[in-house]
Parts: sequence; C-alpha cells; structure tokens
Amino acid sequence: MRYRLFLLASAMLAAAASAQSVGDTPRPARATIDSGILVGETRGGVNVFRGIPYAKPPLGELRWRAPQKPDKWSGERAALANEPPCPQPVNSDGTVNGGGVAGVQSEDCLYLSVYAPANVSKAPVVLWFYGGGAFLGAGHLGSYNGTANAREGVVTVAINYRLGALANFTHPALTRTAGPKDPLGNFALTDAVAALEWIKRNVAAFGGDPNNVTIAGQSAGGVMVMNLLSIPDARGLYHKAIVQSGALLTRGQTLAEAEERGVAAAASLGLPPDVTAAQLRSVSAQTFVAGEKTRRGVTSPIDGRFRTIATVDALNAGTEIDVPVMVGSNSGEPGFDNARTVAKLAGDSGAGAWLYRFDYVPGFRKDEWKSGAIHSAELMFTFDSIETSGWAVSAAGKADAADREVAKRVHSCWIAFYKMSAQAKSLTCGAGVNWPAFTEAGDDVMQFRATPQLVKSKTIPDGSPRSSPPRT
Repeated sequence: MRYRLFLLASAMLAAAASAQSVGDTPRPARATIDSGILVGETRGGVNVFRGIPYAKPPLGELRWRAPQKPDKWSGERAALANEPPCPQPVNSDGTVNGGGVAGVQSEDCLYLSVYAPANVSKAPVVLWFYGGGAFLGAGHLGSYNGTANAREGVVTVAINYRLGALANFTHPALTRTAGPKDPLGNFALTDAVAALEWIKRNVAAFGGDPNNVTIAGQSAGGVMVMNLLSIPDARGLYHKAIVQSGALLTRGQTLAEAEERGVAAAASLGLPPDVTAAQLRSVSAQTFVAGEKTRRGVTSPIDGRFRTIATVDALNAGTEIDVPVMVGSNSGEPGFDNARTVAKLAGDSGAGAWLYRFDYVPGFRKDEWKSGAIHSAELMFTFDSIETSGWAVSAAGKADAADREVAKRVHSCWIAFYKMSAQAKSLTCGAGVNWPAFTEAGDDVMQFRATPQLVKSKTIPDGSPRSSPPRT
C-alpha cells in the first residue's frame, strides 16, 4: 500500500511561510522542561518552539533500539529553527520528494515542534504523525502548521519519527543481541511512545493538558495511530485518536517473517549471511535509503514484546485501547470501507467513533481531480493551513473565499473533537451541525463538501482508485 503526501510543494518555502505568518513582531517565548530552558518565539498570541529533542540521537549503538530520554543542557537552548528530517530518498536536483522534503537529512532527527496558545493552561493537545509511506516526510512541513489550532486553544506537537529501514527493520543478528525486553523492529512506533511520554512530562510547560491528548495522523501517520490503538506501552498516554486515510486492517507479520525479509534486505546491500549487528549498524544511513529493497524498510512485526497484537485483531476481540476515534477518507481514493469497519468496531461499545468522508474539490482543481478529492487533499482544511501548506506556492492566489470558508468549517470539527470529553457521544461543528458517534443502526457519516452534512454511510462507495498527487 503506497502512501504519498499531497501538494507539499516546497518544504523550505512552507517553513519560511510559517515563520512569516501574520501577526505582531515576534518576541521571545520561554518554557522550562525536564531537559532545560527553551527559547522560542511568540507572535499573534501563538507561542512556537521548534527543534526540541524528545530523545537522544538514534546513532551507533542506539540505531534500531528504543529511544532514550534526551540529555539535559545548561543555560538556554534556542528553539527557533527546525532540525533536519530523518533520512529518506531526496531528489538530486533539489526539488522536493513525494513527502515534501528536499535537501539535508540526518539520522539525528528525533525532534519535535510545539504550537501553543499564549497564556493558557490545561489546553487540549494533539500529537501529529505525518504521512509519506513510512519512508518519506517530516513533521515541520507547512500543511501541519499548528497556528490555527493554537488560535482555537489547542496545543499541537508535531514530531519527526524514524523512517524506512531505520524505523522498520528486523534481522536475526539484531534479535540475538537485543536485551530481553528490547523491541524487535517497530522503532517508529517506539518513537511515537517516547513522544507521548515527553508530552506527559512536559506539555504543561506549554499550557497543555497531559490528560487530554489526541493522537492524529494522515496516510502512513494514520497507520501509526491505528497501530498505537493496540500498543500496551501507549495505554494511558493518550485519550482520543484521529485516523485520516490510514485505516489499515491487516494481521501484521510474524517475527520470523520480518527476520526473513530483513535477511533478504541485507543481502541486497551485499552483506554476508552471517553479518553481525555491529556490521549492520556500521552501514551508512544513506546506503539504506538508496537501496531499492531497503528504503521502505521491513513492515513492523508482532514481536511479542512491544507489539503484541495487530490492531484489527484487538478490535475484533474488543481489547483495543478504548478511546474516542475519528476515522475517514477522501472521495478520490479508496479506503472508506475500511474506515467504516474501524468506526463500527471501535464504537461498538465504550468510547464513541466518528466517521467522515472528505469530498470537497476547490474550483482551481476541478479540471484535475475528476474523481473527487485526492489522497491528502484534506490536510490544509483540517489544519486550516491554506497559507502555509504547499498550496501557498501551487495555488498562487487561486484559493478563494469559498475554500477558506470550507477550511474554517472542517477545521472546527477537528477542534471540537480535540476539545470534547472522552465520554461524549456527539459533537457540534461545521457551522452548527450535530455529528453523532457512528453506530450500525444510525449509520451516520459527516460528508465534508462546501457545506458539511450528515448522510448514511451505506450510500457512500469505497472511493476511486488512488492516483498520485500532481507535482506543483
């Protein structure tokens, strides 16, 4: 299953745009966390901190290990610039890849950004996981700009997590040298748990409520959220979940299957059958990224340690982490049937589930998006980030007042979900629409068109075959 981000045309331009958002002249903003003092900036009532380490660099002996708490620093640490994204294939001509990234990457990449309302306490928190097929992307891109969230009273934490073979790789040599409790593969998911632990320890310093945390992601990031619904170490660290075009329902591979794939991947790099863990760790990150059979990594196994069950099996057994779930897809891609299944299973008892379908095509894309809103089309609307997303370049002023009004309405539904009680069974958003939790009997789904409306899910087809987003 391929995942691609949509219209993140220039990561560097988007980052610059986010720094130059409208508002007053930036002033220093400080926060004291368990690692030390951070100095970010405040502008227009929003505090922004960039490049915050949430784990030690996963280098050398820490490659293919669970992340460790970051070292403390002395004095004040500037948090004004984004650190390089995790290693991934990039284009040699300097244009962005399919995940919106160009230029320098680094294996030292476990950093996050925080967008927070100024002068608040106990604000809802969202932890965001980007898409990109689990081998592309970065957390700082303009579509994920959390300024609009902060202006509505929500703290956004966007992380980088390990990608490709540096995230999802299993090999007998690594298994033999792992400690009895060390995870075997699944390192992107261990990064996610480390970020949740960081939030529990530190988000209050930014005005956030560690007892109201939503995990959210799109595409491969949505798959991360799906997997976290059955990760024992994540239990209690989050309280709601959003899955955007990532409702993957697969059994998960066994450790033996993952090791077999890892052996084949290592062999493709010319490594011997008896390669050692030390030799594997000595291979450059760029080599793994460049290898045709290694760049995407080896799918996360059920290792019996960190990941004990596939989420689809936990949902069917009723043993998943029971939190409110919002799940959906776009009209110009497949996946709605899976989203409906997740909503049915997640909302069958206990916490509610909310089902949506994004079906809005802006006027200047109607000639291209013949089959509906393509994969990732919803991002700039759910974040209300038209001005800082890749569209800030590609739209060139073509996004109009109607597009911005739709963004405000869609964004209001995400904000309502972040703010609602975990015991809620309905929410109100989108200019006053009451959106009930999904049940088989009610069969309600929110359809996001020019005006949000409730329809019956059985009237909505699975979706069009996914097409690649246009280059912009």
